[in-house]
Amino acid sequence: MKIDVLTLFPEMFSMLSDYGVIGKAIDKQVLDFSVHNIRDYSLDKHKSVDDTVYGGAAGMLMKPQPIVSAINDVKTKSSKVIYLSPQGSILTQEKAIYLAKEEHLVLLCGHYEGIDSRVTNNYIDEEISIGDYVLTGGELPAMVLIDTVVRWVKGVLGNEESAPSDSHCDGLLQYDEFTKPRNFEGYEVPEVLLNG
Repeated sequence: MKIDVLTLFPEMFSMLSDYGVIGKAIDKQVLDFSVHNIRDYSLDKHKSVDDTVYGGAAGMLMKPQPIVSAINDVKTKSSKVIYLSPQGSILTQEKAIYLAKEEHLVLLCGHYEGIDSRVTNNYIDEEISIGDYVLTGGELPAMVLIDTVVRWVKGVLGNEESAPSDSHCDGLLQYDEFTKPRNFEGYEVPEVLLNG
């Protein structure tokens, strides 16, 4: 799987690419992961990416040109372009499994009051939200989506049976689990788990 992230804050994604399961997937070349700074695509001499909103609404809006240039730079015929947005459909385990089958995800992280609607209406395949609340940007939702989806890519987890046994698979939550010691501060492992 290939994932390209378009963001104003690329340094935020180093915690994903340098550590843990995702870092290992990149090292094993199971995941091709790149982060692109949207400012690099601005044609403005000041590399500005936002402007005032028509109609006098409060706040600033990300301009279409840098975003569309960034999308066009990384997009291929096999790409699915996703905008992380509070208006999108909610990210679920089922959606993560579906997205893990995609060849290439392009994730767009908005900021300020969002992005120019000409981008969402004409260059985005899907909008996805991680919940019914508003954040200051799309970076954290993109990280949540990446972490959720990549677990389902073959070869990422050491034990291929791990992801299908997680909470929310088959509509159920995960059961209680225990490890050693058998007795921790007076709290015992249930007897039923000790009998094989």
